[in-house]
Amino acid sequence: MAGHLEIKDLRVRFGRASILQGVNLSVTGQPLSVVGRNGMGKTTTCAALMGMVAASGSIRLDGQEILGLGTGKVARRGLALVPQGRRMFPSLSVHEHLLLVAQRGQPAWTIERVYETFPRLAERRRNGGNQLSGGEQQMLAISRALLMNPKLVIMDEPSEGLAPVIVDHLIEVLRGIVAEGMGLLLIEQNLRVATSVADQVAIMVTGKIAATVRAAELIADREMQNRYLGVSHGH
Repeated sequence: MAGHLEIKDLRVRFGRASILQGVNLSVTGQPLSVVGRNGMGKTTTCAALMGMVAASGSIRLDGQEILGLGTGKVARRGLALVPQGRRMFPSLSVHEHLLLVAQRGQPAWTIERVYETFPRLAERRRNGGNQLSGGEQQMLAISRALLMNPKLVIMDEPSEGLAPVIVDHLIEVLRGIVAEGMGLLLIEQNLRVATSVADQVAIMVTGKIAATVRAAELIADREMQNRYLGVSHGH
């Protein structure tokens, strides 16, 4: 069952700079996409949720406060992150990456299932992280998170730098994850991905959520796209 994530008045400061200025978000059973220009605080939000940076406010997963627990404990409570930039270990093979996080017993996601979902990873199982293409690295980053069998997975710009055909496959995988009941918080600049996966889209502007709208409304409103996202009518 999907984890319920409630974020209230989340704030992060780096020195004198206020990066997050009271973020409020709710992921309760249905996926949520967060979109926004570069530098608006999206990646900092991901880091704060995972306990990677100091923050104030409240982060509750299934009603339990997780703010301040630290990354390891947050992960054990049921949050997993697919980080921006993938972050592979160059010296580890694909299979070794997966072995690091694979769980014992009979979890929903296993290494065998990963290879079925991403056949390209099965073909490249002996290759090192630095020998993979951008698309293959993203498949591996997503697989690592899924193998943790979390209640909710946070994905930070998963379509960044991917070819259109791989983006199409990514959308299918994300829809499948959601259909099986895993919670999803999707951070995306690619509006097509954001609106193809989630019916609700939150728009982040300068460290706050400026609006939460239906995906169909955002797709239809070119003026809103241009105002909040800098998307031109010809994009």
